[in-house]
Amino acid sequence: MPDHLRVLVVDDEPPARGELAYMIGRLDSVASVQAVGSGIDALRALESTVFDAVFLDIAMPGLSGLDLARVLARFETPPAVVFVTAHDEHAVAAFELDAVDYLLKPVREARVREAVRRVLAHDIPAPPAATDLTIPVELGGVTRFVRRSDIHFVEAHGDYVRLHTADGAHLVRLSLGNLERDWADAGFLRIHRSYLVCVRHITELRQHDQRCIVVIDGHELEVSRRRTRDLKDVLLHGTSGGGS
Repeated sequence: MPDHLRVLVVDDEPPARGELAYMIGRLDSVASVQAVGSGIDALRALESTVFDAVFLDIAMPGLSGLDLARVLARFETPPAVVFVTAHDEHAVAAFELDAVDYLLKPVREARVREAVRRVLAHDIPAPPAATDLTIPVELGGVTRFVRRSDIHFVEAHGDYVRLHTADGAHLVRLSLGNLERDWADAGFLRIHRSYLVCVRHITELRQHDQRCIVVIDGHELEVSRRRTRDLKDVLLHGTSGGGS
């Protein structure tokens, strides 16, 4: 990613489009900003200019922001995509389209600055994974050692936790709160008072009856309301650790 970005802003509402383009254009790391009012106009602009990032309104007539993002994903070198919307119900679809960021209107200048920072860091390789750990578990009088990298999620079970792997589950006397603190750098995130999940093993993120649910190995795990935003932030922005 270049040090100075060429940015395309796409929004069918002139005031929002102009304000966002103005905020982006004020940043030192931005070389140029072009603003258009529709998905079709964006495609025309993309034919003649190479952009490093596209800030996309989602709800637009004709070609929506999600539709345009799917087109951009087919480019040989697709630009980084930042979605801009007044609602957060599109976060699941944005996650599936590998969006770099997801801004909620009204957009604040600090969030625009953070989104541009994430665009600049988008293709920087992730840091090396943390050292793998082994956890001793008792099974039929025999002590086995389970690698942390093999654990897909952890479930609270009274004074114990159940470590779920692809091969089964193991009950051990550990604190979910301590694991949440100690394993954060390894890609584990607390999504509920009962669940700690390895983010890289999430295969689906669903919205159901205003509830957020993640799917891991066929298990549907509910995300508490107060932790939903943290989860979406990690999935959209990659702010969690490496998952060793």
